[in-house]
Amino acid sequence: MNKLAKLALDQGLALNHRMSGVTANSLDWLFKRDTLIKSGRTWFELVHDGDLMSVRYYELPDEDEIGLVDGSTMPIRREQHPVPLVLVPPLGVTTETFDLMPQRSLVRYLVARGFKVYLLDWGKPKKEHAHLGMLDYCEDMMGTALDKVRRHSGSKELSLMGWCMGGLFCLFYQGIVKDRSIRNIVTIASPIDLETGKGVISMVAGVAQALDGPAQLVSNYTNLRLNTLNPARLSMPDWATTIVFKLTDPVGSVTTYWDLVTRLWDREFVESHSTTSDYLNNMLRYPGGVVRDMAGEVVSENQIATGRVQIRDKVAELDSIQSALLAFAGETDNLVPPEVAERSVEIVASNDKEFRVAPGGHMGVIIGSKAQSEVWSQSADWLEERSQAKPVRAKRKPVLKTKAAAKNKAKVRPKLKARAARK
Repeated sequence: MNKLAKLALDQGLALNHRMSGVTANSLDWLFKRDTLIKSGRTWFELVHDGDLMSVRYYELPDEDEIGLVDGSTMPIRREQHPVPLVLVPPLGVTTETFDLMPQRSLVRYLVARGFKVYLLDWGKPKKEHAHLGMLDYCEDMMGTALDKVRRHSGSKELSLMGWCMGGLFCLFYQGIVKDRSIRNIVTIASPIDLETGKGVISMVAGVAQALDGPAQLVSNYTNLRLNTLNPARLSMPDWATTIVFKLTDPVGSVTTYWDLVTRLWDREFVESHSTTSDYLNNMLRYPGGVVRDMAGEVVSENQIATGRVQIRDKVAELDSIQSALLAFAGETDNLVPPEVAERSVEIVASNDKEFRVAPGGHMGVIIGSKAQSEVWSQSADWLEERSQAKPVRAKRKPVLKTKAAAKNKAKVRPKLKARAARK
């Protein structure tokens, strides 16, 4: 057989193999899509199962290694670090955020790195849960969850790691409770300074602040106040939450369907696409009480950036937090840009604090293809030396500052004085 004939035969066989893959994957995508969804595959033990909130514990797997996103493998560390790690997701998303796919599972990765991993599951809120507010989540439920973790693990000291609103819950809890046994906190894409003018969340906050004057005028002459509205009217349905998260990457949410058509022959890609689409299309209802608290108090006065957040009858004193803090932001995050997230390391009182910028948008920074090497690995490295039986006294690292941060210092301090004067 000459070279030309052999080349034609090889190309024909490759084309036939690809067409067979297209046919099989198309049929599965149309009629058996569940077989393509690989999220939530990591086994866990349920250590608490409440009316809405539950707590999971992810044990060491029987395997000797796990697969990584780049196709390589990583050995599983059998000797676990003394300080357990609690993962805190935001509201509106499912727990699959931290267990998206076997090779892209944050819980599986952290277990393999030697951490005792717990995951707080906020559950799936319904209309009857619309009354739940910030304190219900960041104080009551988190307090219950951490108590269950301590009982199960036998460790009083804990580390917390939260994405987006989950990171805020970690900070709010610590600011209210002042738990001396919370040794470390890691936040990822958590909104802090809402007056930077950067990103979607800052624009929303700007609108809220612009309406604050008229709203005060209305409340002075009527009984209409945001905090008196029925939370059920403010509850965000699941489809609205889905739209909000998809808008964090509007181009990607459209182009991926074209990518699917052109790569139907690639089983791994079809599984990844199906899993991610299922995750994005199944967001959860957002409780109206949380929306009311955020819009009526927290956002309107940019309280988080001042270090003291009034939530109903409690004050979260973020400027009193002594826990070691590592804060991440997504480089291309159009919802919570680095300028909005970075102020967290300036307001806390800890001497051990650091801010880092990682590749990815609001979702990509935690579940994207680069998250494993740029956020998961760095978080594990940082936590490892701070999760020993005796805490390591870390040297104070310089805080990364930007021009936006310097400008915002002048904005925040007068507000603190003004609020003190009103009291």
